[in-house]
Amino acid sequence: MTEKRKVLGRGLETLLPPRHLPHASTAVSPAAHTAPGDRPGEALRQIPLDHLDHNPYQTRTVSLDPAALNELAASIQAVGVLQPIVVRPVAGGRYQVIAGERRCEAARMLHHQTIPAVVRPVSNEQAMEMTIVENLQRLDLTPMEEARGYDRLSREFGLTQEQMAQRTGKERSSVANFLRLLKLPASVQVMLDQGEISFGHAKVLMTLESPDAIEKLAHRVVALSLSVRQTEQAVTNLVHPPETAEKVRIVDPNVKEAEQELQRALGVRVAITDRNGKGKILIEYSSLEDFDRILEVMKAK
Repeated sequence: MTEKRKVLGRGLETLLPPRHLPHASTAVSPAAHTAPGDRPGEALRQIPLDHLDHNPYQTRTVSLDPAALNELAASIQAVGVLQPIVVRPVAGGRYQVIAGERRCEAARMLHHQTIPAVVRPVSNEQAMEMTIVENLQRLDLTPMEEARGYDRLSREFGLTQEQMAQRTGKERSSVANFLRLLKLPASVQVMLDQGEISFGHAKVLMTLESPDAIEKLAHRVVALSLSVRQTEQAVTNLVHPPETAEKVRIVDPNVKEAEQELQRALGVRVAITDRNGKGKILIEYSSLEDFDRILEVMKAK
């Protein structure tokens, strides 16, 4: 089985410039290896798993998928750890994981003693930014987790949407759409986090201006299991209500009889509106021939 490696796109490469690393596997010597282009203090090493600490900047709320973790462990058992994790040195001779917690967990499941790691001395702020970017490149984030990740990059690091797109390998328009989710009512954000509505539903709901209308329609989507297309139609009906049916005319019997007599005489539709002895007679014709014939009849009368 080949390992389903996570493609990091351009994100971490902007924070960790490309390096020519020696082949990384569980058979690599514990000694440090350096390569051309490495930054001062950076090296590829075999780090004991019991010397690794979890990332305190990890903000994802979804736990590791056991099935995916078992699959990764099977791959590592077959071919080794092909992609080294990224760590930074901390006090007491220990290391803090920046990227690669799943690989660490899979290696522990296999009772490995060490794991290949790129050791890079970085600040707390750099470690936090690298963690957020790495999270945003995962495929199993909820839409709201992704939105909050972009929001943190914007608030805490002052990144523009274009810069965030470059770091994560996403389109700028996609980043903008995720950030818009943060304007949804809190209850709707919870629905999105819990998978009760999809990102497609949320994009449609955001076309409504009223938070109350968004919330009501979101509850309706969940209650009726509306599809995205049905939600679009519901939004259209709210924004552009269908025209109400024409009110039934209440016509005086005498006026109605006069209408019918005129229709028989003229051969076209006639409508009379009468209010206290005053009103209008509307004669409809569908062609110039009808018009000429009506005039001749009226002259004869």
